[in-house]
Amino acid sequence: MKSISQVAELTGISVRTLQYYDEIGLLKPTELTSSGYRLYSDEALQKLQQILFFRELDFKLKEIKEILEKPDFNKTEAFRKQKSLLCIKRDRIDRLIALLNRLEKGESCMSFKEFDLSEYIEALEQFKSQKADDVIKYWGSIDHFNEMIQNVRNDESRLARIAIKQFGSVEKYTEAMKYNLEHFSELMERSEALVQKKDELLQKSDDLYRKLTSDLSKDAASEEIQAAVRELIEFSQENSMGIDMGDGYWDMMIEGCSHEPVKAVTDKKYGEGASEFIARALSYYFHH
Repeated sequence: MKSISQVAELTGISVRTLQYYDEIGLLKPTELTSSGYRLYSDEALQKLQQILFFRELDFKLKEIKEILEKPDFNKTEAFRKQKSLLCIKRDRIDRLIALLNRLEKGESCMSFKEFDLSEYIEALEQFKSQKADDVIKYWGSIDHFNEMIQNVRNDESRLARIAIKQFGSVEKYTEAMKYNLEHFSELMERSEALVQKKDELLQKSDDLYRKLTSDLSKDAASEEIQAAVRELIEFSQENSMGIDMGDGYWDMMIEGCSHEPVKAVTDKKYGEGASEFIARALSYYFHH
């Protein structure tokens, strides 16, 4: 058994972080001493090792907890997948470092191949071969799906930059898309259920935006406005079908408020200056 301070020294993880992992149920100590001190067995340290691998791959603590608590969780399979993802991450970082070395030497190199979506494209190809019935049902034909894949290839650099902006990295974007493909039928069922409530949801969304912009002279950081923002965010999350939209999704939404087409439509609907007001309110909510 190792004490919490010994585990902290061994792993480089702070005592406070280990205490927090205990508080949220991610990593409980094996036992407590009569004085209340946490003790960790080798098995607990192995679990911590798993957690640190997932953290290295930018998984959120909530996601890690859900993965580890699955009845069919397989440590060996998890190690294999983590190794594969880390190798992909290493290779991409190596390419980025090589590109930076060239740029540092003053070479003109407008290359974006370092931000490739090859793993995502491979997942699409695999989905096509394994779920042909779903492909035909939702895309009309295999040829239409092939066209979609080709469009991704043709616009790979731009799509990769958007993926990085929305998810933080191509790896996280690819993992999210793989999850969507693995649960495609389930997600489509949820989507069809939402379509049945489309008018109701659009009306609810409009009501929330009207509530948020009812008085554009108010302070966007005020408690009243932030409560309206929170209600809007919760509504959006409840109706996202459980799809991971990426950590940068709302930053992109905030940025989009300043785009002229969006700004013109929003201001016309909710009042002059509404688009900028919404951006300020969202920005305060997520950055404070």
